[in-house]
Amino acid sequence: MNNNQQILYLRLRKFIRLTKGKPIYLGQIAQVIIDPEWEMILKKLLIIQPEDKKNLVIDLMMIIKKVKEVLPDVTIEYFGEPHVFVEFEENKPSPNIIFIALVWLLLFVGSGLAIMNFHADVSMEEVHQKIFTYVTGEETESPLLLQIPYSLGLGIGMILFFNRLFKKKFSEEPSPLELEMFMYKENLNQFQITKQFQKNDKRNGSDDGTIS
Repeated sequence: MNNNQQILYLRLRKFIRLTKGKPIYLGQIAQVIIDPEWEMILKKLLIIQPEDKKNLVIDLMMIIKKVKEVLPDVTIEYFGEPHVFVEFEENKPSPNIIFIALVWLLLFVGSGLAIMNFHADVSMEEVHQKIFTYVTGEETESPLLLQIPYSLGLGIGMILFFNRLFKKKFSEEPSPLELEMFMYKENLNQFQITKQFQKNDKRNGSDDGTIS
């Protein structure tokens, strides 16, 4: 095969989750565009055999070095991020039903107390009594006509706000909780990448792309 005048277009994936302990190939971590005679060869190019780590950062320079060993004269045009963050999947034990029930109970009681304390701070009961009096002209200590719909509306509002009821979503828009989790994951990945580059600088350019 003629490897002269070859141009490799490379787009690294920003984040990928792979099986722990298995070798990582270029086709798993990047999109590759090149002449068909070289495309499958490069997709099956071994990049690294990971050690027993939880995370791994693969730098673009490592990938270029591996590609140049196969195609010395190739011109590489890359797009996107200059590194790939790899997270390894582990066999997780089955969830403990008792532990889940205790956590659910703790969250239920805690959120209930938070709502009740908020209502006490803003004198919600008195507000309901006054609204009931203004609307009906009657005074009562327990305006259930307002309190029951209010309680139901509070729960329905929380479901609509988080856009989820168990596994069912009401729309494709992400919920505030999903956005917060996404931003947390992004910041965590960026921290891991920065940490790894700092380690590489201390090792004076070591090729090891793993994270402790």
